[in-house]
Amino acid sequence: MKSGTVQEIVMPQLAESVVNATIERWLKQPGDSVGMYEPLCEIITEKVGAEIPSTIKGTLVKLLVGAGETVNVGTPICLIEVEADQAATSAPAAAQAASATSVGAEQSSGEATNRAGLSASAARPELGDVSMRGRYSPAVLQLSAQHNINPADVPGTGAGGRVTRKDILAFVAGGDKATQSQATGREASVAAASATSAQSAMQPGDCIVEPQGPVRSTGLHLTEPPRIPKVEVEAQQVPGRGEYFIDVTPVRNTIASRMRQSVNEIPHGWMMIEVDVTNLVVLRSKLKDEFMKREGTNLTYLSFFIKAVVNAIKDFPIINSVWAVDKIIVKRDINISLSVGTEDSVVTPVIRNADQKNIAGLAHEIETLARKTREGKLRLDDVQGGTFTVNNTGSFGAILTQPIINYPQAAIITFESIVKRPVVINDMLAVRSMANICLSLDHRILDGVICGRFLQRVKENLEGFNSETQLY
Repeated sequence: MKSGTVQEIVMPQLAESVVNATIERWLKQPGDSVGMYEPLCEIITEKVGAEIPSTIKGTLVKLLVGAGETVNVGTPICLIEVEADQAATSAPAAAQAASATSVGAEQSSGEATNRAGLSASAARPELGDVSMRGRYSPAVLQLSAQHNINPADVPGTGAGGRVTRKDILAFVAGGDKATQSQATGREASVAAASATSAQSAMQPGDCIVEPQGPVRSTGLHLTEPPRIPKVEVEAQQVPGRGEYFIDVTPVRNTIASRMRQSVNEIPHGWMMIEVDVTNLVVLRSKLKDEFMKREGTNLTYLSFFIKAVVNAIKDFPIINSVWAVDKIIVKRDINISLSVGTEDSVVTPVIRNADQKNIAGLAHEIETLARKTREGKLRLDDVQGGTFTVNNTGSFGAILTQPIINYPQAAIITFESIVKRPVVINDMLAVRSMANICLSLDHRILDGVICGRFLQRVKENLEGFNSETQLY
């Protein structure tokens, strides 16, 4: 290799609300050749993993950040040596990448702006009013590589002329051969990057894994046995002591930080209401087999519950809000954060515009997000923008829980296990399917009166499901 210049690769900003990230592992080591857009490392941020692609072609000469280290956006993470004959052509792109602190989510919510209070120019004052035109997200770079397209040739419709995934797809569909032909000189490196990307995408568990063993019956709405965590510990125990150490993973550290922030800043209140879901149990039992044959998706009780919650939020919008010190911000969009447990953490992917979806649509969203979470395939925009959290703690057989609010939201609601109980109806005993609904609330925003009415509305909605309820 000819002697060339050494250029820095910096930690990009994957979304406006993300100001740092943790290197989970390096995919390349010093001495390895690196192709354009080829993944360099895997990072963790917002409890979601992502890959950092290389913006230049060359040889990795030095790692500036070790695995497990957390660094701020814009921090150099490695050095790549570019061949002398390519240095002139790659220098502008590398300089552009170094100055671009926003290469992530093309879809950022107002919540992210309110929470972070950071724009690209605020985080990096030297950027000033530089156009967003040359800042490419990993998704854009990957699509460009797959279709042999130079993203600089694609007209951008995003903020500041930024190129989005839709722009790339529209460009491909339009078949602009004249412009695409300019990319022929990069076909070799693009093909290598595409092959590497395809290999990294093929991971075990790409299909839905059927639950092993018998399904538990302590809760009527269980669909699979609760997963048992796998804990990796240090191989060597502490001499003379009956204990061992467990390394705190970046994901666990993020959860700890968020939970501590929620408890420290939010004065939690708690309420519970009991619901008769007998008619709902009958309805689901009647429809679930046909729904599975038609849609290929399990019709869970959770989809009905989310529908009941969303309709109640429409009647009490203050539930869908955040505290902003001198004001309360009420969100117009109802984006439901869904608590999904994995083997070693809890993640909250988001069902966007849940109020615009019917029960069947919610069932599909729940299954898709749960599968992506457990397979580790969530993207950053899958976990951002949530306005209210729903948790299905009944899947573990729980009947009463006191959840911690998903900061900075105003409340979180849990759907407990459905169990048969003796209930007094018209002075007579009857066996009914009953469930508890628990609500943790931010007492700075919400009080007992409004939350009591909200829970009563959720109860009415759940008890209102009957044989004539439409899924579509």
